[in-house]
Amino acid sequence: LYLTIADACNLSSPAIAPIMFFNVAACSSLTLLVLLQCWSLLFGFCLIPSYYQPSHQNRAYALFSSTSKDDVHCYGPLSSTFNELSDQLGGSGRAAVLWDCLRAGIDPNLYYRNDSGIDSSDKAIIESWLEAMSADFDANDIALSKNDLLGKRKDQGLGADALTRLQKLMKQCRSSATCADDSVTESIYTIENSIGSISHIKVSADGTTKLLLRLARGYEVESVIIPWLDKGFSTVCVSSQVGCAQACRFCATGKMGKMSDLTAEEILCQIYYANKVCRIVSSIAAAGDSSTTLPPCDNVVLMGMGEPADNALAVVRAVSTMADRRMFSLAQSKITVSTVGPKPSSFTTLGSSPAALAWSVHAVDDSLRKELVPTTKFSMEELKEGLVEALKSRSKKLRRTMLEVALIDGVNDSEQDAKLLISLAQSIMADVEGSKVVVNLIPFNDIGHPKYRTPSEENVLSFQKIITDGGVLCYVRTTRGDEENAACGQLATSRSK
Repeated sequence: LYLTIADACNLSSPAIAPIMFFNVAACSSLTLLVLLQCWSLLFGFCLIPSYYQPSHQNRAYALFSSTSKDDVHCYGPLSSTFNELSDQLGGSGRAAVLWDCLRAGIDPNLYYRNDSGIDSSDKAIIESWLEAMSADFDANDIALSKNDLLGKRKDQGLGADALTRLQKLMKQCRSSATCADDSVTESIYTIENSIGSISHIKVSADGTTKLLLRLARGYEVESVIIPWLDKGFSTVCVSSQVGCAQACRFCATGKMGKMSDLTAEEILCQIYYANKVCRIVSSIAAAGDSSTTLPPCDNVVLMGMGEPADNALAVVRAVSTMADRRMFSLAQSKITVSTVGPKPSSFTTLGSSPAALAWSVHAVDDSLRKELVPTTKFSMEELKEGLVEALKSRSKKLRRTMLEVALIDGVNDSEQDAKLLISLAQSIMADVEGSKVVVNLIPFNDIGHPKYRTPSEENVLSFQKIITDGGVLCYVRTTRGDEENAACGQLATSRSK
């Protein structure tokens, strides 16, 4: 063919030779690539990467698709990606039906087998809430209609094949958890007996609700629902570990030490139960007790027990599920991952998740921070550079970050401490185009420390004014649930595995 073209164009053979060489080489390379890709499909590895996911989601996928010695538990219905769940159930339609249930805090293992549509735990939650609020209602009088929550697919069902596949997944999830109690007396595997269940509920006068979850592995972990009645939504404070290794002096969780990482399934289980409790409490309000209500959960903060950076694989996978519009469907701007910053790279690792970042600073002065966070190994300048690099790699809508300070009377609430915070915030905004830094002041909540005390409201407001006058946004977090030890820094469990 090339020689014929050469004759037609009056070209000599030497003139056409380079063209022939490069085209033959290109064809050979393409043929080799096709053969190698066929080989990869047969033997389970991929030579051609995916370039079609948003950058931060692609980094998140790369992170949580890897494994570590701590990541030994299987991914169940809550933590499997939507595509993984579709493959396991036999279709994306089935996965969508499943998530209609999970998003509302409804166990599909029970819903599609129970004609009444009532989960076994629902009545217990009603009774616990009524007792906590001293409400004069009979639990049997509360209507728990669920069909209105499941949308257009409520009558679609899962089908026998999908339910069988789901049971197989639940069984694997329970088996991988090395459960404290291996005797399942129920006829089916459920979220309660395979992942975790509500062990206890405490309710404060303002409606702040602390949930104690008993995991199938035997550990107990706490999460908190914080209602904002004037705004029409609730915030869920979620734990990422049982205990914490960072040993912050002002935090009850730090006294526990680290007992265990939570799996992504166990992190997401907290949101599942928070949604369940909010739905059921709304049913109580509908029965006539308007004072007992919890708005829907629309905001999630990973600020409970544990250090997210010390359990990054599970945290990033869990946050990706929270933000997936087909799953929990939370806005990325309404999910916040808070870290003390064990090392500069912690910010980049957690920054791969589709959520806002918060840095638990507590003090800008290195010696004071070392006193408050004794596990600190890096200077504030080194950690700041780590945060700056992480923010630069993020989309502009996720470049808003919080600097958190547990404000302690006479320890870190001086005028000089405030000015150092102003300098830190301004330097971050100067280094990262389009970033916005907010200082969040958290008045110390009593944990029985012999010296630390809560600063007066006057001192807190004075500290806030110094920062705002310095041109940096500064808010004071409202103390919620402190009478039930549900406030920031007060979470700790007394029982372990």
